[in-house]
Amino acid sequence: MIVKENKITDKVIEKFKNEIFIYPTDTIYGIGCDATKKKLVEKIRKIKNRDNKPFSVIAPSVQWILNNFKVDKKLIKKYLPGPYTLLLEKKDRFFLSYISNNEFIGVRIPQCNFTKILQGLNVPIVTTSVNLSGENFANSVNEIDKRIFKIISIIVDGGKLSGKPSILIKKNQEVKR
Repeated sequence: MIVKENKITDKVIEKFKNEIFIYPTDTIYGIGCDATKKKLVEKIRKIKNRDNKPFSVIAPSVQWILNNFKVDKKLIKKYLPGPYTLLLEKKDRFFLSYISNNEFIGVRIPQCNFTKILQGLNVPIVTTSVNLSGENFANSVNEIDKRIFKIISIIVDGGKLSGKPSILIKKNQEVKR
């Protein structure tokens, strides 16, 4: 099912809680799920042919970030919301260990309308580009690899996006990817 971003219903929002979905960010199209559901996270790894490389998450709130990461509020204020991924140190090394098995997790709050819908779920959401590892990023629904398109039941169409992945920030410094 493809649903336009401005036509999302409560019924579709309910599906976000238990399914993998494709969605627009402020940069490129992503694929994600409720990050607290390990089985869904592992399914995304298989879909993307991705090993244990860490995923990032869209934070449900600034308070959630402050509760779970060692971070200065000024850093959050400087970069979020926006086209940035902050690489943050976990307060508890084992927190979301199936998302990132080291002491850091990339955290985003994209500056787009769809983020507000996701934040209403009050859980972190896996955020990774919808492309298969090593392939081009999707800037529109039409650019999504048909192999992925066929196995995901919910695709949110937010139109044409900028096409540049988020900028990675670690310790207030831009990191080259």
